[in-house]
Amino acid sequence: MPTLRRRALSSFLLPALLLAGCATTAPAPTPRGEAPNAPLSSSELAQSDVNRMATLGMRDNLDSLYRLADKLYRRNPAEWRKASPSSPSSPPSLASREAAITQLRNAIENRTPWPQLQGKRDIAALSLALSPDFTGDRVAAFTYASADMLITAHGGKTSFYLTDGLDAQYIYNAARNIEIAVWMLASRRSASGQPLLLADEISERERNLSFEREFGKVMGRLDLLAEVLTEKYRRAVITYVQNLLGGTFLQFLPVR
Repeated sequence: MPTLRRRALSSFLLPALLLAGCATTAPAPTPRGEAPNAPLSSSELAQSDVNRMATLGMRDNLDSLYRLADKLYRRNPAEWRKASPSSPSSPPSLASREAAITQLRNAIENRTPWPQLQGKRDIAALSLALSPDFTGDRVAAFTYASADMLITAHGGKTSFYLTDGLDAQYIYNAARNIEIAVWMLASRRSASGQPLLLADEISERERNLSFEREFGKVMGRLDLLAEVLTEKYRRAVITYVQNLLGGTFLQFLPVR
């Protein structure tokens, strides 16, 4: 009996000591900001973990595209000075970079067609925006087409709930489309031999790869979501087989 008591005591003390150690661990340093912590909303009750991950990923990917649009406008100011797509006859002096981004954001989030893309959507719009012959606001067209392609790959939605389904292959294809678009943006030239848009720069004076990093974040989030979706269905099959086998072979045996 003393031996059994000592074992029981040790089995209780070890987890308690481990928990105490966790409680006294020094907080992580935050010199470069804190991990985001969104407030709980009632809509999350209708979301699975994967739904929530997809929703956050879409939000962050759209934010990345808006940041890229702002960066591209700063490096290519002639683009936002082009006439507004909603009023082709309005003079460019009425526009501003901030107004152009606001108009672009509203069109993306309201799923309003972008007139300069001639009614084209997702990959067709992306091809037009990266065509050397395109004469409109290429920054807006490229950003809108990229966002529309991402939303289309997610079933036309930006928030996801228990009744929604996502196709891992479409998400994976969207990541590859972004990869191809970035390559086109860096390699294609206009009829005059100039880059379609000025983006990353590597020179003796400067090394600016912020565009590549931001695009890399978008591709990384998409690849991770595609892998999680694939793993979700794979684990569902494994769990089903385990339960099926467990019902026959993994039953407790009588001891009396």
